[in-house]
Amino acid sequence: MRISRKSKENLKAAGFIVTLFAIWEVACVVFEISPIVLPRPSAIFSTLFVQMPALWPHIVQTLVTTMIGFLLGTVIGLALGAFVGISRTAYNVAYPLLVGFSSIPKVAVVPIFVLWFGSGTVPAVLTALTTCIFPIVVNVATGLATTEPEMEDVLKALGASRLQVLWNVGLPRAMPYFFASLKVAITLAFVGTVLSETVAANRGIGTVMMMATSSFDVPLAFAGLFALAILGIALYAVFAVIEQRVCGWANRKQEFALN
Repeated sequence: MRISRKSKENLKAAGFIVTLFAIWEVACVVFEISPIVLPRPSAIFSTLFVQMPALWPHIVQTLVTTMIGFLLGTVIGLALGAFVGISRTAYNVAYPLLVGFSSIPKVAVVPIFVLWFGSGTVPAVLTALTTCIFPIVVNVATGLATTEPEMEDVLKALGASRLQVLWNVGLPRAMPYFFASLKVAITLAFVGTVLSETVAANRGIGTVMMMATSSFDVPLAFAGLFALAILGIALYAVFAVIEQRVCGWANRKQEFALN
């Protein structure tokens, strides 16, 4: 049976990851690295498996909080990106403000959210939202700004309104940029959620990791990191599949060249 190019690439990637973990395991044994400094992968996976019943509510809490912040950030980012992308005035006014806000470390914003809304889920949702919104705005605005003016001129000559031009040309043209931003934004949303959980929350993976490090349970802290990585990879893969379904036309030329 012939193996496709994509399957070969996936097998190579899986082999590289397994090799990396094997090197990590052997290095910890050969150099006698203390588990407090760097636990072995076998110990981390064992802790993740054994502690899963206790970790599961925290994983669900982090996932739900992240998805709420991400969905709100997607809606707001799409609206802001469309507004900035179609209006030169909005671009000149809003873009510097967005860049300035994105440059602020989110760890400095979390205490303000806690002061306003108290500790718990709301600050984590807002931190995830503010962390993931910037790449969505930038990519949507870029996609709209790079729309071919000839296509807009043709539709305007046929009597199309500005809204019709945006719906029929601008938004489809921006879709590849939009889905590319979603794959970046979902990982940033996890960063924002965990950051808030480490500062002001009593549930979530971030809280578990803070408690684990305070009690020197380093394998449990790394197990939390692995759980976050697995969630991030899974959601990244989901959006990659959706992108392929919705924007397959944008990748058709590249796939033809590879084959």
